[in-house]
Amino acid sequence: MKKILAIILCIALCAVGFVGCGAKDDGKYTIGICQLVTHEALDAATKGFKDAVIAGLGEENVTFDEQNAANETAMCKTITDNFATKNVDLIMANATPALQAAVKSTKNIPILGTSVTEYGVALEIDNFSGTVGGNVSGTSDLAPLDKQGEMLLSIVPNAKTVGLLYCAQEANSVYQVNKVKEYLEGKGVTCKTYTFTDTNDVSLVAKKASAENDALYVPTDNTAASCSDAIYKSMSPKKPIIVGEAGICKGCGVATLSIDYYDLGYATGEMAVKILKGEAKVSDMAIEYTPEEKLTKMYNEDICKEVGIDVEALKTAGYVAIEK
Repeated sequence: MKKILAIILCIALCAVGFVGCGAKDDGKYTIGICQLVTHEALDAATKGFKDAVIAGLGEENVTFDEQNAANETAMCKTITDNFATKNVDLIMANATPALQAAVKSTKNIPILGTSVTEYGVALEIDNFSGTVGGNVSGTSDLAPLDKQGEMLLSIVPNAKTVGLLYCAQEANSVYQVNKVKEYLEGKGVTCKTYTFTDTNDVSLVAKKASAENDALYVPTDNTAASCSDAIYKSMSPKKPIIVGEAGICKGCGVATLSIDYYDLGYATGEMAVKILKGEAKVSDMAIEYTPEEKLTKMYNEDICKEVGIDVEALKTAGYVAIEK
């Protein structure tokens, strides 16, 4: 009788928006994954997430409904609406537009974001405390932006002008660029912003930015990540670019201070396991960040040599080469 009453109470609480009722009786779960676009960082985060969930729940107990929005924001909403209709047990939203779509699709299903830089900016939360509340939590890919600015000036110490290249449609890219701009201008560097809206105009914008500046900065930007090779090939003349993460650095950057996106996704998966097992409520879970000691200074040897950056000096400073 007590078990029946407990089940009835859990159902009633869920009906009014309480999230985190505990483990299901049959131990079987369906998780919807909405990934914004295919590129190395997001792919690694999704893999890490799935590996952690399988490790925690058992492969036989979880079904992943994995969908890719092909960098179309509207498609993210279509995908997450479908997850809500199916009433999946949890939604993993990989990248900011996926998170924003999921939040609009459901107030009851637990949502975990990953590869999201700043949740307060993404969800328009004033004075963000670090915990979203409601049915949302997740992990952040934010690396110290002042350290990235410092990295740029240490590698290109004679830079007088820096072009800030990013997609204007990505709120977290805007946030990162503003922070780096503030740091660089505080050091007396002139900053110019160059924005693109999608992959169709990125080459022209990158070409203009490289022609007008001594160095460039590209944040953790999904559109840039999906066409980083095009950014580098379009630059004339070639200029050193400091970037926000390792995947972009492989395509167009000389160096980055980056997190490990597989580890980020894995941490998100561990959060999911706790929620699904009833060991934690998503509403109580603070956003998790990669500790600074786990950040890695990386360099792209080929591009460094092409633009005249001293590789041996980077090695001495503790940088590690990015694996191709």
